[in-house]
Formats: sequence, C-alpha cells, structure tokens
Amino acid sequence: MSKKTKKKPITRRLFLRGAGTVALGLPFLETFSRFGSRAGAQTPTDSFAVWVRQGNGVAQAGNSEPERYWPRATGPLTTAGLAAESDRALSELAPYADKILAVAGLRFAFPGNGCGHSGGGNQCLTAARVSETPSGNESLAMGESVDNRIARELHPEREPLTLFTGRKSGYLPEVMSYRGPLDLRAGENDPWNAYMRMTGLAGMDVEVINRIRERRLSVNDLVRDQMSDLLSGDLSTDDRRRLDLHFSSIRDLEVLMGCNLPDMLEMEVDGIDPLSEGNYQRVTEMHNEIIALAISCGYVRSATLQLGNGNDGTQHTIPGYRGGAQLPRFHQISHRIYSDGSEGDPIEGAQEMHGEIDKMHLRLFRHLIDRLSAYVADTGEPLIDRGVVCMTNDLGHGISHTYNNVPFIFAGSCGGNLDVGKYVDVRGGGSYVTHNKMFNTILSAVGVRKADGSLVDDFGDSSLEGGFVPEMIAADAPDF
Repeated sequence: MSKKTKKKPITRRLFLRGAGTVALGLPFLETFSRFGSRAGAQTPTDSFAVWVRQGNGVAQAGNSEPERYWPRATGPLTTAGLAAESDRALSELAPYADKILAVAGLRFAFPGNGCGHSGGGNQCLTAARVSETPSGNESLAMGESVDNRIARELHPEREPLTLFTGRKSGYLPEVMSYRGPLDLRAGENDPWNAYMRMTGLAGMDVEVINRIRERRLSVNDLVRDQMSDLLSGDLSTDDRRRLDLHFSSIRDLEVLMGCNLPDMLEMEVDGIDPLSEGNYQRVTEMHNEIIALAISCGYVRSATLQLGNGNDGTQHTIPGYRGGAQLPRFHQISHRIYSDGSEGDPIEGAQEMHGEIDKMHLRLFRHLIDRLSAYVADTGEPLIDRGVVCMTNDLGHGISHTYNNVPFIFAGSCGGNLDVGKYVDVRGGGSYVTHNKMFNTILSAVGVRKADGSLVDDFGDSSLEGGFVPEMIAADAPDF
C-alpha cells in the first residue's frame, strides 16, 4: 500500500441562519463551489462513515442450524441473484446489489469478561480489549471506537452523531461509541432531541419549539428570508433539485416526529411502551432521516446507530409475518428458549423468527441507503457513493455467543476505494481475520491518515497484527 499525504479536515459549509440559535446546514451546491457566496464557498462533498449495529447475532449456519443470512455463493452480487434468494436475509438489499460489499470471515480478537453480549459490544467498533474492571455486563472497551477516530481526525469541531433505537434498560444499555478507554458515549434515543441539537432549536424559545413539534411551524420557516433570497439567485437545475429535496426532507421529518413520536418521557409516565406496535421501526427510520440530513449538510462525517440494548429484548411486530402478532423477546428468540439464560422451554419456530428479524433490520438498513442515495453529491453521483454505511452485530451467532464470523455488510464505495458489488469470505485457508484490519481499510478509505501521512494500518489494540483486508479494496482505489 502506498503512502498518501494526510488530508486536512474540510469544514466550510453553507448555512442559513434564523432567529436565535437556528442554523440550517445545506447540502453541497455546485453554484457556490464555482462562484462563491456571501456565506463562503463550499468544498466538494466529504467522505463519511455510518455504523449501524443489531444485537443478538444473526441466523447464520452454526449449532446444527441452517444458513438464513449470507448468500449461497461468494462473488459478484446482482439484483436478480439476491432477490432470488428470498430465504436469505441479504436478499433484502437486492435493489442495491451493485453498491453492497458483504464481508464474512471477520472475528473479534479478545474474549469477553463474564458476559458475551457486553464483550462483543465492547469490541464491536473498537477492536480493543475488554476491561477487567469493571467486568461482566458492566465491562467497557479499552480503546476508542472507529466513529470517534473519524470525527477526531476529519471533523474535530463536533463529536460523532450517536443515536439509539429503543429503551435503555439497566442491563447493557449502550455498547457502541467510545471517546477512548473506558469512556463510553451516550446515544440519543429520541429523534426529536437529536434534531433540535442539529438545527439549533435546543436554544430557542419553548413556544417556538412546541409550534414546530405540533407541526404549526417548521425550521424552514425560521430561515424563510434567507431561503427565499437563496432560491431567487442564479442556481443550476441540479442545485434547485438538491434544495427542494433538502427542505422537503426536513418538513417530512418534522411531520413524522409530530405524528408518530410523542414525547418519550410522557409515554413512560403514561405507562406506554414506545417500542410496541411498530414504534421501533418508525423511530429507526426517523434516525435514518436525521443521519442523512446530517451527512448531506456536513454537520457530521461520522455517525452510529445502535438498534436495541446490548442483549436486545425488544418484542418485535413485523408487518405481514405471523399475522402481525407480537413476537417473543428477541434475546430469548436468539437463545431459542423462553429464557435469558441457558434453560427454558423451546420457542417453536425461533430460527425462522430470528431470520425474519434479521430481514427487518436489513430493511431498515436499506432505508438508510435509500435516504443517502436520494441526495446527490457534487460529482453528480448519489451521496451514498461518497462514503460508506455498515450494518454489523455484537455476535456472530445468537446461541453460541461466538465472536467468529461477525457480519459486516457495507454499502457505498467511499469514493471508489471499496470493491462493492460482491460477497467475500476472507477466511482463505480457514482462519478468521481479526476485524481491526477491516477498520484499517475503512479508515484509510475515508481519508484518515497516521501522523506521518501514511495509511492507517494500526487501529485497535497494539497487540493485534496490522494491515488491511485486500478483498475489500477496489483494484483502482484512488487512495490506496
């Protein structure tokens, strides 16, 4: 791998500013990149990385169970080929077959400390050792996570966007994002709060906030004068299309939050589970919308979305499956018994249920790809092609709690650096590859560099062998 000059963070973006603290970031506009503006010339669309995590492992082959997750054969992926494998979870990504890089054969390097779920979560985005103190379900990672490294190097003025779908219980609430050893970052599980911080609404008058929440006002209205001035200018057709999508997406998101997501605190007081009857999926889609908005306007270049607790016990309702009946707790489904331990009555059809939950999570992942594909980068390509999004897990297989063959499913080529449109198994001669090498590959692809300007080949615990995953790198990758 060749050395490259370290890239400087790109932070100059166009904002519309309204009353009080409101500052509405805008997507890349080619007009201002060429000619400049009063708000400052824009730079080309930045690379980015988003990490989505599902818990409890996936329904892949193991423990005498059949394969329900991976495609049948490695090699190129096609829309028709994936769609034909409807018994495999990855079939849900068929519309984006040419943008998918499915990577099997990766493993976490270190054992857990008294709790498989916690130890897996500790390593999921860090490739770091699991703490000795605290231990068990309270154990923590002994290093920073990849999302933090990207933000620290490429967007140091703001921490990564850290979101959470679900109710945080006292047992294994958050597992993903680390500022450094033992320093776990909290995730925001109310999309409205995340939206307020992103737009500056958090500092506005309560009456204004309530009017927006009740859909009697939009953030767009608070920057109406500047918006009108911008739209009256000499914009290209593509720029007008970008702005129309951006403003309509903001309004649609506000409507979604107003209609479907009552204040979570009020719901808790009223004794109503905010995850019942499909709220889990709606809340995740709202988080996806926020991520897409944040990436498109340069608010962040790094984000995580944790789906469910460390040992996710959500009772899912999947439209069209089993008549829409509420399923048993997901953690118990992953154990195949009505218990969170090792003994209990069997759950009939648990393998199939787990496979359907995997499919549901990949549909939510596809929704995020949809939203990032709707935005157009300065190059004219969908925004998804400028960066990468990943769906992963704390475990490989639910019953065994194994750290082997943890799935990492990527979408987006990160500016042509990743060899998308294929399914690879990196085991080669049968040995699993530690996933720190995958992180080195992604960090280098997104533009992070070591202090000497060379590619990142040493992320994670210092005891791990460095290097990359060659199967992930495009033959003509511009940054390798």
